Amino acid sequence: MMKKRTLGSTLLQISELGLGCMSLGTDENEAIQTIHTAIDAGINYIDTADLYDFGRNEEIVGKALKDRRDQVVLATKVGNRWNQSKDTWSWDPSKKHIQEGVKESLLRLNTDYIDLYQLHGGTFEDHYEETIEAFDELVKEGCIRYYGISSIRPNVIQRFSKHSSIQSVMMQYNVLERRPEEFFSQLEKQSISIIVRGAVAKGLLTNNWQNKIKSSGYMSYSEHELIETINQLTQLLDQDQTLHSLALHYLLQNNAVSSLAVGARNQKQLSENISAYFSKPLSNQQLTFIKEHTHAETYSDHR
Repeated sequence: MMKKRTLGSTLLQISELGLGCMSLGTDENEAIQTIHTAIDAGINYIDTADLYDFGRNEEIVGKALKDRRDQVVLATKVGNRWNQSKDTWSWDPSKKHIQEGVKESLLRLNTDYIDLYQLHGGTFEDHYEETIEAFDELVKEGCIRYYGISSIRPNVIQRFSKHSSIQSVMMQYNVLERRPEEFFSQLEKQSISIIVRGAVAKGLLTNNWQNKIKSSGYMSYSEHELIETINQLTQLLDQDQTLHSLALHYLLQNNAVSSLAVGARNQKQLSENISAYFSKPLSNQQLTFIKEHTHAETYSDHR
């Protein structure tokens, strides 16, 4: 059975494995089937954004949830605005844009409320009081139940965790990108959940990792160091474990993490994620090895 964890200080229980919808694509039938399969498997955390496919992603999610809205915790994001030619977007965390954005997202998602509305980025130069005011008013109006942020910037995370009622911080976090761990103790004390994106490091932490290696390496790993590290991790696996399952279970051993919003383009990829989730958990010895043989760094910028 899919386990659930509490979202922040709320009463919401969200599945440890969520569905990140960004990579679903625009084949409506296939995307809807994938979402339905996820829900049938016990996944109740569905994460999208107004930015994905120019809003089309939200529309598809809304169609998929037409008769199943009460079975999921629905999350989306706001803060970016496509230009008229739709070849780039600009950052807009203003109260006006957030209040307009939520109305558009509600229409596309075909729902009366959003469970978790997330600020899709953030800079230290933003007028954060205005942004927080916008979210707080939307909670009072009933348009959203709770809100959070999606950011890897320490100064932005510190600001919102101190001055707002955020329930979550979405961060890129995986075995090869452990910088978010510096925030876990603080956020856990504040009952603010981590929602993970990038759990399998663009496929580097799956069985297909050799085809995903690039000469530029990944994060702070050179190509050579990356190959060496992944080989060490694969040698660590027991019979009923895979690199994919190691990637997910390493993240879930942190109590600060509430859900892994793992992407899936289709039902096949979703099945691989689900299989990895239900695989044998990591032992304490394996966890210790991973921590000792991967980079434990902190963010150097935006402090």
